[in-house]
Amino acid sequence: MDQTYDESAPVPALAGLVRTVWIQRTGTQPYPQRDLPTGGVELHCPIGGVPRLIGPLTRAQLQVIPPRTTIVGVRFMPGAGTPMLGIPADELVDCAVDLWGPAADTLGSAVADAADPQAALLAVQGYLTTRPLRPDPVVAEMVRRLMPWEPTGIAPLADSLALSESQLRRRCLAATGVGPKTLQRTLRFQGYLALAQAGFGSGLSDLAAETGYADHAHLTRECVRLTGVTPRELLGDKADRCDCGHDHSASYRPFLAEWYARFVQARPDRRVLTSAHGPDRA
Repeated sequence: MDQTYDESAPVPALAGLVRTVWIQRTGTQPYPQRDLPTGGVELHCPIGGVPRLIGPLTRAQLQVIPPRTTIVGVRFMPGAGTPMLGIPADELVDCAVDLWGPAADTLGSAVADAADPQAALLAVQGYLTTRPLRPDPVVAEMVRRLMPWEPTGIAPLADSLALSESQLRRRCLAATGVGPKTLQRTLRFQGYLALAQAGFGSGLSDLAAETGYADHAHLTRECVRLTGVTPRELLGDKADRCDCGHDHSASYRPFLAEWYARFVQARPDRRVLTSAHGPDRA
């Protein structure tokens, strides 16, 4: 069996807290995987293994998944995942830690006892709905305003939230593991990946301009900084289309929906996404 990766939207009770959930299966060979910074944390529950939390990443991390492994996973929105552990996110930056205690026991049993991977994924989400996952509302608003479709400076953002810049930074670090500027850069890059997945524009320059980069060279530098490779190396044969073979539309739908509402409907002269996974089809 070849490696497969299937994303879907979370259950309604986790909407706004979880970006996407997925099931990943490896084939007969080990699978090298590049985990990218997303601004949030991820929960990986291998069937028959120990659940792991991938902390907020500031750079890509490479892992090799063993052959014949099935993982059910959850990707949280920034600031929404670390309440599971009850520790500040800044203590988990660029770390992957095994869960322990009751949480690990419950999740491990739920996944192991499930009839199939789909049932295991539902069981994990069912468990999460019982946890105190609600993020700091100020941080949630901050994350919304740091999305790439609404460019803002950190000082004006702090003023609008009635905080000093130092207060904003402390709350952002505790909730997301990184400062607001670093989070903004990560979300901007996620915006680029979202539009590349959706097939927007006619080249890398279009994608760079739409997500707030000075030019395609600026985008390339940020891609290398965050992922270790160029856009072409990351996405496949092209730098402006995702050719990895996986459908990531569920993960990027929050980005695309915001972009669609702000730019396409407000500016009907804009060319609409050509991909079947564009926000008008979500």
